[in-house]
Amino acid sequence: MDAMYLLNVPGVKKKILHGGCGQLPTFQDGSKITFHFQTLKDDFERTVIDDSRDSGIPMEIIVGKMFKMEVWETLLTSMRIREVAEFWCDAVHTGMYALVSKGMRRIAEGKDPLEGQRHRCGMGNMFDYHSTGYEDLDELQRTPQPLIFIMELFKVDDPSAYKRDTWAMSKEEKLAAVPVLHSEGNRLVLHKKYREAAEKYQEAVVCLRNLQAKEKPWEEDWLKLQNLMTPLMLNYCQCQLELGEYYEVLEHTTEILQKSHGNAKAYFKRAKAHAAVWNEKEARNDFLQAAQLDPSMAAAAKKEMKILGERMRKKHVEDRKRYQGLFQQPQPEGAATGEEQQAGGGYATAGNEEGGGGWEKSETGLGTECFRAEGKEADQENSREELRIEAARLKENRQREGPGQCLSQAKEATWKMSSSIPV
Repeated sequence: MDAMYLLNVPGVKKKILHGGCGQLPTFQDGSKITFHFQTLKDDFERTVIDDSRDSGIPMEIIVGKMFKMEVWETLLTSMRIREVAEFWCDAVHTGMYALVSKGMRRIAEGKDPLEGQRHRCGMGNMFDYHSTGYEDLDELQRTPQPLIFIMELFKVDDPSAYKRDTWAMSKEEKLAAVPVLHSEGNRLVLHKKYREAAEKYQEAVVCLRNLQAKEKPWEEDWLKLQNLMTPLMLNYCQCQLELGEYYEVLEHTTEILQKSHGNAKAYFKRAKAHAAVWNEKEARNDFLQAAQLDPSMAAAAKKEMKILGERMRKKHVEDRKRYQGLFQQPQPEGAATGEEQQAGGGYATAGNEEGGGGWEKSETGLGTECFRAEGKEADQENSREELRIEAARLKENRQREGPGQCLSQAKEATWKMSSSIPV
């Protein structure tokens, strides 16, 4: 079909490329629309900007949830299932396409579409950084222009036919979902499925936070939502304790205590997290605070402090054993202790006597000292032998030359020899 149809929206034209089947679906707030799309420039080449088939994942939008490209909801609600249609849209409807396309591209690349953004609207972020990170999208942003969208509608799900994300729920639906999620979490805890239970509690907390964000802090409605949130957060913290996520427990219990200073359960759970990461002082303070706020918890707090004391004593003993020899110089294998040296009468050791040369591999210098001692004894023995030879020579000279001259020669020889003997 080549005929162009004008929708009831200025600046939009439709051309049906392939007729769909059945009647026009019933679209209502909360309906989920699944479709593929292709975006083209309105130029001679019909340059392709984006194609959802490249990622292999169809696009989804929820009717009535203020999608950034509001005109897409208008286009899709004019289509039948399996219909393929081409829409021409004036620039007045395409000004936000660059930011929508940026988010979809980042998701396809496995990146966070909100990474690097400040807490503000999409246009504000664009003006902050002056670029989307993609040249073709920057060009669209600088020069708004008409675009062509080719869409194929796959299915339309009623609001009750699929599990909606929190952001897609109304206020009443979020409030109704909270007790259901709470009960599901409790059921999972009974089966010791702590990770799955934590996800249920967390989802319920997110519902309440979304509602609380629209209320004025510390006003009556805000406090009511906070009171609903606190037990869910405590249950979530208990699951994290079971999973060993102690620092996350410290973070969330501290957040609870900042808003509810007298919550004994929050003190108790935070104390257990402190004890698990060896923060003894903080753990004892929180256990005592919990017992003071709620006397029924005193016995449990006393038991936990006793367990903590035993763990800390055991840890101190292990630490002493681990570090007591840290600054002592290790003895080489076969080296003698002081008592062994005294009993052996010198540098000789049992290792040397049995194996011979055990000090050769010494790293403390004991082997070198033994070498020096033996060398010193050898020098002294050589000096004594030289004295005996010199004495015999002098005796022989005395018999030939007379006693006076021989006496002076003997004194000189004795002085020389004595000065050469090591002390």
